[in-house]
Amino acid sequence: MNASEIPPYPKGHSLLEGKTVLVTASAGTGIGFATAKRCAEEGATVMLSDRHERRLGEYRDELAKLTGKPVPAFACDVTDEDAVQAMFAYAEAEMGHVDVLVNNAGLGGTANIIDMGDDEWNAVINVTLTGTFRCVRAAMRHMVSREKGSIVNVGSVVNWRAQAGQAHYSAAKAGVLALTRVAAMEGAAVGVRVNAVVPSLAIHTNLAKVSSDEFLDGLIAREALNRSAEPWEIANVIVFLASDLASFMTGESVSVSSQHP
Repeated sequence: MNASEIPPYPKGHSLLEGKTVLVTASAGTGIGFATAKRCAEEGATVMLSDRHERRLGEYRDELAKLTGKPVPAFACDVTDEDAVQAMFAYAEAEMGHVDVLVNNAGLGGTANIIDMGDDEWNAVINVTLTGTFRCVRAAMRHMVSREKGSIVNVGSVVNWRAQAGQAHYSAAKAGVLALTRVAAMEGAAVGVRVNAVVPSLAIHTNLAKVSSDEFLDGLIAREALNRSAEPWEIANVIVFLASDLASFMTGESVSVSSQHP
């Protein structure tokens, strides 16, 4: 197999057997649903959440068909604190507790700084950074009483790899990594680990719809493996960070990338 070939889809190894997992922004063809699916394949009970209610129902049904059992799902907009609180209350009612939270919700966009309005800036920050903060806060409050838990935040290489037109998204994702480190320090005393996965490029159907072939080809050209990641390849690393195999890791940001200068 050469570097540009996609490897075989992995088999499950019961890495999350008996654990409960909540994944935000998990209705779609990207990293969120790929993570939910991989977690289920590793033995976890998985709850989906997304702000798109119709799409959430479709992917809940798809995961239920794959697992052969009902899948809890809750429509949540992470910019709404009441909705976040309701999501965790629902998770507790349906699953008893949350062992793992995967914070995948994020909002992008493209605008140069001189053209970017406050509304554009604030919209991206509110979903990508503040939304992650709201979910981390709710999860830590939930996990503290049990003195255990794992939170995995989804970052992006654009937080350290400058890309024109991405000031709001880059700043938000850099904030996510800083939040991860601080939350890890605070969570360590009560047995809660907080880490981040930092993908470079994972092309999926929804991304391809809103991006030109020329743009995507340019990003692929920067990858040493001459291809983008499959969403499930990012999910594999999230599964690892969530699992007990990463028991001594907290405050870490793991790049899933083959980028070269």
